[in-house]
Amino acid sequence: MRNFASIKMDWEGLKKYLNQLMGKPPRDLKSVLYLVGVQELGKGFRPFSKEEKQDLIHIGTCSLLAQRGYYVFRGRDEEGWPHYELQKGLPFVELAEQEGLIKDLAIEYFQKIKHEGNNI
Repeated sequence: MRNFASIKMDWEGLKKYLNQLMGKPPRDLKSVLYLVGVQELGKGFRPFSKEEKQDLIHIGTCSLLAQRGYYVFRGRDEEGWPHYELQKGLPFVELAEQEGLIKDLAIEYFQKIKHEGNNI
């Protein structure tokens, strides 16, 4: 994982990028995980129930952690929702460390989307 200062600077850049795309900056890390979840669901934005929003945050988290092999994509259910399986234990000791890794992975995720010319 990169150092905290580098992640913090790139995180601010990601929030500005998402602000340009969405018309408002993400409120917090959960908001970004929600966006990743919606992207991974692949059905676009629509109203989601509270339970679906929680599921989307979980999908976003699993999708990002899959980039480092912590989770693996197992497929989609009959409604098209992606499912992941834990592959190896998460090595986090402190919450700040966990948050730093997830922010770093979110930065990579959106850089890849931007580089490929895709939109969220």
